[in-house]
Amino acid sequence: MSKTILLTGRPGIGKTTIIRQIAQHLGDAAQGFYTSEIREHGQRKGFKIVTLDGEEGILAHTDIAAGPRVSKYGVDLRALDEVGVAALERAIDGAPYVVVDEIGKMELFSERFREAVKKAVQSDKAVIGTVMSGRNPWVDELKSLPQVTVLKVTPANRDGVVLRVLDLLHASPDTGR
Repeated sequence: MSKTILLTGRPGIGKTTIIRQIAQHLGDAAQGFYTSEIREHGQRKGFKIVTLDGEEGILAHTDIAAGPRVSKYGVDLRALDEVGVAALERAIDGAPYVVVDEIGKMELFSERFREAVKKAVQSDKAVIGTVMSGRNPWVDELKSLPQVTVLKVTPANRDGVVLRVLDLLHASPDTGR
């Protein structure tokens, strides 16, 4: 079974930055996606999905009227499935490291997303991701799995998290290192 490392912490603490640094360090061995803010005139208007192989899609935006909502954002489940879930499926099939940023309220609306995350965690791949800090039955169950390590990112430890995650990954017998 795989080793899964999930970063959690308050919004804006730097989880996505850490995930991007880890993915950069792992290079072509990592596939998956991260999320990025969409800003217009200095204000956050939404979030996009960016795959590690360069594809993008709008995950959520204030201008999306239909579909599920989280706060002021409408969530585009089709884009999540076609871009984000497809990237996870490619990663499971073709890379030793699966990157998923993030496992949060917006993404959990998609059954295909939940299934892809579960498949990745149960595979022989190493999974590196971010996860919401709030309570959610599905997320709570994921966090409690024996192969899952949850690291809380704080202002005091965030500068050392990249090296900590890389050390944990390289210590894993499942990655062949």
